[in-house]
Amino acid sequence: MVISVLVEINIDKVFDYNVPDNLKENICLGKRVLVPFGKQVLEGFIIDIKNKSNYELKDIISIVDNESILNDELLSLGKEISKSNVCNLTSVYQSMLPVGLKASKNRKVSIRKNTYIRLISDDVIEFISNTRSLKQKEIVSYLLKNKNALTTTFDSSSINALIKKGIIEKYSEEYYRLNDNNSIEDLVTLNEYQIKAYNEIKESSKDVILLNGVTGSGKTEIYMHLIKDALDNKKSAILLVPEISLTPQIIGRFKKHFNNIAVLHSGLSQGEKYDEYRKILNKEVNIVIGARSAIFAPLNDLGVIIIDEEHSQTYKQDHNPRYNAIDVAIIRGKTHNCKVILGSATPMVEDYARAKKGYYELVKLDKRANNASLPLINIVDMTKETKKGNKIFSEELLLSIEDRLNKHEQIMLLLNKRGYSNYLMCPNCGEVKKCPNCDITLTYHKTSNMNRCHYCGYADNNKEICSKCNTKLVNMGLGTEKVEEEINKLFPDAKVLRMDIDTTGNKGSHQKIIDKFMNHEADILVGTQMISKGLDFPLVTLVGVINADTILNLPDFRSSERTYDLISQVSGRAGRSNLKGKVVIQTYNPDNYAIKLVSSNNYEDFYNEEITIRKKLYYPPYSFIALIKVGGKDFNSTIKEANKIGDYLRRNVDKEIVLGPSVASLSKINNIYYFEIIIKYRDKDNIVNILNDVRKITLSNSKINVQFDINPISL
Repeated sequence: MVISVLVEINIDKVFDYNVPDNLKENICLGKRVLVPFGKQVLEGFIIDIKNKSNYELKDIISIVDNESILNDELLSLGKEISKSNVCNLTSVYQSMLPVGLKASKNRKVSIRKNTYIRLISDDVIEFISNTRSLKQKEIVSYLLKNKNALTTTFDSSSINALIKKGIIEKYSEEYYRLNDNNSIEDLVTLNEYQIKAYNEIKESSKDVILLNGVTGSGKTEIYMHLIKDALDNKKSAILLVPEISLTPQIIGRFKKHFNNIAVLHSGLSQGEKYDEYRKILNKEVNIVIGARSAIFAPLNDLGVIIIDEEHSQTYKQDHNPRYNAIDVAIIRGKTHNCKVILGSATPMVEDYARAKKGYYELVKLDKRANNASLPLINIVDMTKETKKGNKIFSEELLLSIEDRLNKHEQIMLLLNKRGYSNYLMCPNCGEVKKCPNCDITLTYHKTSNMNRCHYCGYADNNKEICSKCNTKLVNMGLGTEKVEEEINKLFPDAKVLRMDIDTTGNKGSHQKIIDKFMNHEADILVGTQMISKGLDFPLVTLVGVINADTILNLPDFRSSERTYDLISQVSGRAGRSNLKGKVVIQTYNPDNYAIKLVSSNNYEDFYNEEITIRKKLYYPPYSFIALIKVGGKDFNSTIKEANKIGDYLRRNVDKEIVLGPSVASLSKINNIYYFEIIIKYRDKDNIVNILNDVRKITLSNSKINVQFDINPISL
């Protein structure tokens, strides 16, 4: 027997190995095996089984798994993703699995076990009558009434004595790090608007349904009813939620109504992820809730796949393999003949266009679930406020904060920039502190008194004096740390919390902040986009957007869409209970349509404005986009190779637009220079084939690294 093995190293080849007779019985596709590879010993996945080979082959060393960890569906799905995303097959399979199950002989996660004792002797009563040891008698008496006991319950020397006498034995049982035994409640009864949307979804003949519901409209309750339907039909369900929304607050809502849930997200330890995944492999759960990679959960007989906040950028992976979980969901939906539900108050423009064209079913929810009114939204022109000396907070926002504090209500303040200031600059010579490894300014963090690069991780101690002219440096721009400091100065009696990457780095810290705010241990929550989704605080009646222009001014065709999404989502945190909500949006671009239309909560009008611009510029949904990024250590040789790729593409594509190569928006990261080539195209299959050819041609060139991003989420 010969097997083809995809080894753990990202080499674009499979290698054949012979299977010794004593291992043949346990060979099957999707298992990991240990194999000799040159002078190394590596792990790999079995992806093909053959009868024989014409060459002399090395023997495999051992089989790692008792059962396949990649089933037939995932093996096939991996090959499809590898081709369509122009990436290495090994990286796709590895991304499907938690660390404990990846092909890697150096990364193992332990299985947790408890050790118990139990009776094995038939002469227990006689032993109790005759023994003089009170401790041994206590153990045996306990085990007569109970099936077993943890070894830690009793004295170890007494346990060992009983084992020697043949009265009891030790044994081990595996246990999971995360276990829930909740009492299950009935689902909430849907209101008339939710019932209408639910019925439209159920009756639709389309494979993909776009559920466009305003914030607070009760999309989650509809998800639960759809999941219950799947379970009633003996099927399973996957629910994807953006990473920043995956809090115990969300998960707890589902665990109130369902048992047998596995949870997969980055907040878990590697051991916890390993256990949750094995629950799925062992068919102990029928619902998986998780972030992007949970779309690969090896559930059988999927009945529904739901992707909440489908517009979120986090569904697209930003490193190899650069897959989009929505694309994978649609493939899996076809395989299992189940519906894929995309839910959002602010859908991606491309998906809304597909729904309008009839490719997807469009289902709308225009009312909040509890009849709460949508918040009042006011736009403040900061050019006028700056003339009054109000650089950070407008008069209206400050008065609104004071009013809510007096009413003992809560406030959320959004600024999508972490740190204390964007950068430090010399007011005399204009010198700006930059990262020595990247083409980007360093961000100043006051709490650590460090300047940090948010791309390569470089950090240095802050020096307040310019190295060129000895002038004192000044803080330019604004970050969440600075906002928190200013709020504490202006409202010293208010309790303030900050939520950004810097305050949520430790395990559980994200949830601690949420719990404190939910328990009203703080009055004001300052944060980045982390606070914009998936949070429901009944006492929040005011949301302030400190600078609505942080995304709007980025050189990206999606910047208006992202601005509208972010402001709409965070605005939806206000007034979710019976208290009236208010939103204050501070901007230097009050007439921009993306900002103006948020105030009227009119996604349809925003879509019409945006789609007109996209059509003129031939951007999605009127074209697809492929981004090729060429990186190398030497500037001149890298641009030379990038030009060769550009020339090759122009010779081989027909009626498509090839732009570049040009210097990337971030031209140097971690001492690597980057150039970009953009292709706008309609013929997907043709471009994917050409790009896979480019990948094969460039693989042997050690001077450059070529990355392919199909339908990138940002440019």
